[in-house]
Amino acid sequence: MGIRITFPEGLKVVAEFDNGRSVATDQPVESGGDGSAPSPFDLFLASLGTCAGIYVLGFCRHRGIATEGLALRQWMEYADTDDGKKRLAKVGMEITVPPGFPEKYRTALIKTAELCAVKKVLMDPPEFEITVTPA
Repeated sequence: MGIRITFPEGLKVVAEFDNGRSVATDQPVESGGDGSAPSPFDLFLASLGTCAGIYVLGFCRHRGIATEGLALRQWMEYADTDDGKKRLAKVGMEITVPPGFPEKYRTALIKTAELCAVKKVLMDPPEFEITVTPA
């Protein structure tokens, strides 16, 4: 699988996937962008929540548990670095289960959310290689 990154205008950056789909990003207005799309970092954060969410949804559907009212709220905590910048220090998730959700599945639901493939990549990061090629 490959992803082609393009730069249509301003600070917009688009990821174009081999399957014809694309994801647009932009920078917030206060950072010089138009604010027309989520920033790349916002998409990264959203990928954590949506990844955990699909595992949670699958858990419930597999067991025939109603999903109306099922939700996941994600929150972030930041810490100051030695050079005065902010770094992501903690990501928390709170799963809201629908009325009547079986108590016996609460711990299993948390363990299921922890299976998120995006989180697993962070726990065992890949090697990065960046090169420059003339047009």
